[in-house]
Amino acid sequence: QVHLVESGGGLVQAGESLRLSCAASGRTFGNHAMAWFRQAPGKEREFVSSISWSGTLPKYGDSVRGRFTISRDNAKNAMYLQMNSLTPGDTAVYYCAARDRPFLSGAYEASSTYAYWGQGTQVTVSS
Repeated sequence: QVHLVESGGGLVQAGESLRLSCAASGRTFGNHAMAWFRQAPGKEREFVSSISWSGTLPKYGDSVRGRFTISRDNAKNAMYLQMNSLTPGDTAVYYCAARDRPFLSGAYEASSTYAYWGQGTQVTVSS
């Protein structure tokens, strides 16, 4: 059974940083695109960032570009999101996601293209 488990969330003040981790088990995702999405209360799920199966072609949502950095460690079957200069607008539950088909490229922002999801980790940024 496939599991994606996020960790690293918490309560921080504006301007501080957090590093989220996503640990995968049940199958390896070294050849699969992965992504981070977030959902704030009362809002739709929002694309945050994605990374291709090769570890290249990182993509970022407009609201986080320049502040967040995505990375992956295929040897550990893990993905990370370094979040700097956090603002209250970043408050949300953050979810990691992975595709089912290997070597599938494109449409990284579309949540429907990801088959596996974690349970989410809460990030709260106070002003």
